[in-house]
Amino acid sequence: MSIQFIDLKAQYQHLKADIDARIHAVLDHGQYIMGPEVKELEAQLADYTGARHAIGVCDGTKAILIALMALGIKPGDEVITTPFTFIATGEMIALLGAKPVFVDIDPVSYNLDPALLEAAITPRTRAIMPVSLYGQCADFDAINAIAAKHGLPVIEDGAQSFGASQHGKRSGNLCTIGTTSFFPSKPLGCYGDGGAVFTNDDELAKKMREIRIHGQDRRYHHPVIGLNGRLDTIQAAVLLAKMPSFPTEVEARARIGARYSELLQDVARVPVIAAGNTHVYAQYTIEVDNREAVQQALQQLGVPTAVHYPIPLHLQPAFAHLGQGEGSFPLAEAAGKRVMSLPMHPFLDEATQDAIVAAVKKALG
Repeated sequence: MSIQFIDLKAQYQHLKADIDARIHAVLDHGQYIMGPEVKELEAQLADYTGARHAIGVCDGTKAILIALMALGIKPGDEVITTPFTFIATGEMIALLGAKPVFVDIDPVSYNLDPALLEAAITPRTRAIMPVSLYGQCADFDAINAIAAKHGLPVIEDGAQSFGASQHGKRSGNLCTIGTTSFFPSKPLGCYGDGGAVFTNDDELAKKMREIRIHGQDRRYHHPVIGLNGRLDTIQAAVLLAKMPSFPTEVEARARIGARYSELLQDVARVPVIAAGNTHVYAQYTIEVDNREAVQQALQQLGVPTAVHYPIPLHLQPAFAHLGQGEGSFPLAEAAGKRVMSLPMHPFLDEATQDAIVAAVKKALG
């Protein structure tokens, strides 16, 4: 049995006719940059999330950057975030000359712990950017309440959580600005790079649209400094072909994730879904002892695995200047040594999942 970590080929075969038709429509009209499919997709994304504005951008990393720029983040400012995430989260803060201020995680959800948040706020704090890691939203009720108390905007790094919800509201529409990624392996993925930003604030939406096109409000007129952050029309077309089946895929992910947890709860630490949350399982991540040995055993048994993320941001060489060594954020560090992701995609059948589970039990035995 050949087991895929993420089976994009199966998804393409399922949606081939629609995807091909959408791509060929773009090839026929030839509007490869900011073509009509971009606006059509934005309307569907706004409708799906419930946000007033959805703005397609070139990738999830630039989505974060555009959000920070729209909020006026500048050198000397501080932005609070988690150290247990992909480098892009902290990288975009630093790229603007601001300082990422890390707060340790809740060891159950792996998301930023709101109980530690207020102590990290200083007179230089300009924003809070939690990450909805692995496909489960951070605790935005608690985070937004603290942010409101201090007059701070909140950005959701929802690169992994598009399709997840919290108390009936979807990721992307839980705070001041939501961001997401449409990287091919994400829950909703295109066939290259892509992303989006979301907001209910008309002025922020206007700024982000301008920033996305070199700070332009009309042709050759640039009120602000921006960047080239446009979403390609062909990528928008691929996403449009996937949107009708996306709710079904989200349901499949939830079902497959729940089944994994039921089958593995006695042998590994499995994901816990917080009250009021749904989980889109961008990754299905467990914790194990002796991770390297377990991964090697699984590889020999034909089961691919991945680690998201082995080295927290404060221990990355790029952030060494912050002076936060080993022991600074012990819960993020502990998670980084133990987490391991198993194959997860909406086309994972029960027979294949059973084989994966049997291999995990054997490797842990």
